[in-house]
Amino acid sequence: MMSYISHLELDDANLPPPTPEIEQERKVALFDLLEQNTFVLPCREGRPTATGPYRVELSIRDKRLVFDVATEDAEKAAEFHLSLGPFRQVVKDYFQICESYFDAVKTLPPSQIETIDMARRGIHNEGSRVLQERLEGKAEIDADTARRLFTLICVLHFGG
Repeated sequence: MMSYISHLELDDANLPPPTPEIEQERKVALFDLLEQNTFVLPCREGRPTATGPYRVELSIRDKRLVFDVATEDAEKAAEFHLSLGPFRQVVKDYFQICESYFDAVKTLPPSQIETIDMARRGIHNEGSRVLQERLEGKAEIDADTARRLFTLICVLHFGG
């Protein structure tokens, strides 16, 4: 059985309410993530040998991205804190391109929307790559899981 996330919670209690577009992105990313993802915790000393499924809480605490990972029976499996520094520029770029995309959808012809969407996907892939790098040695995730988690990190950043 592959290791995966069965439940994901975003600690967005202290954030301003999201725009309808951001709320939609969050719902889609969460749905897609829970439908299919890969999340493997490498064997480590002092870590239970749980292979998932995992319950994950994502939050931003003290300017750090926190992954709080537990087993299905709520037994703590891991916790890691990632600096937000490496994500700052790519999140900012992603929000700017998303804003352009949402505006374009309302007024521009499909060819121009497609160009903006390609740029949006490129920035999204960059954010996913940064996340995979930052998680190296802590958790192994596939590209699709990284993309969906990156979207959710952007949602948390929205108020940060």
